Amino acid sequence: MTGHDFAPLFGDARVMVILRDLPPEETVRLAELAWDLGIGVVEVPIRTVGAVPALRAAAAAGRRRDRIVGAGTVRTPAQVRQAVSAGAAFTVAPGLDLAVADAAHTYGIPHLPGVATPTEAQQALDHGLVWLKAFPAVSLGPAWFRAVAGPLPEARFVATGGIDAGNAGDFLAAGVRVVAVGSALTDPAQLPRLAELATGRPVSRPYGRTS
Repeated sequence: MTGHDFAPLFGDARVMVILRDLPPEETVRLAELAWDLGIGVVEVPIRTVGAVPALRAAAAAGRRRDRIVGAGTVRTPAQVRQAVSAGAAFTVAPGLDLAVADAAHTYGIPHLPGVATPTEAQQALDHGLVWLKAFPAVSLGPAWFRAVAGPLPEARFVATGGIDAGNAGDFLAAGVRVVAVGSALTDPAQLPRLAELATGRPVSRPYGRTS
C-alpha cells in the first residue's frame, strides 16, 4: 500500500499540537496560538462524536491560514468518514488497525497508526505505513527510538504521550521526526521553548495569553 506519506504534510515540522476535548472556540484559539508559535500541524482527537465540531472549526481555520489539521483517536472506518467530512487532512490512531489505515487510504488521506513494539512497527511498515505514532512515548523513552532505528531504519516516528517542552528535545535528539504535545500549549512558561523547538530558532519575545 502507498499513499500514507506524511512528508508532504509535515514538511520540516518538528512539533505537532494535540487539542483534545475542548469546545470549538477554544480549539481554534489554541490552534491559532500554535500557528503563531511556528507550529504548523494540529491534531484534534475525535474519540466522541461531540468532538467533531471542534475538528471542523479547526480545519476551517487552518484552511484560512494554509495550515494542516488532522483527526486523532480515529479507531474505526466510520470515524475516518467523520474526519474526512469535517475537513481533516490526516488521521491518527492510538493503535495499529490496518482496516482503519485502508479506509483513510480510500479517502486519499494519510493515516498515522500507533505502535509500541518493534512487531507492530514491522507490521505497519509491511503495509506501507512508514510514518508511525509511538505511544506512549514517555513510557518508551528516547532510548527505545534509538534501538528500533537499528533494525527498522525506514520508520519515521512521531512521539506522542507525555511530551512537553522539557523533554521534547531528548526525543528529537533520539531521531524522532516529530514530537506531539498537548497541555504544554496552555502553559505560558513552555511557549518560548515550544517555539524554539518548532522553528529551530531562539525566541526573543514572550508569547502571550492562553486565557
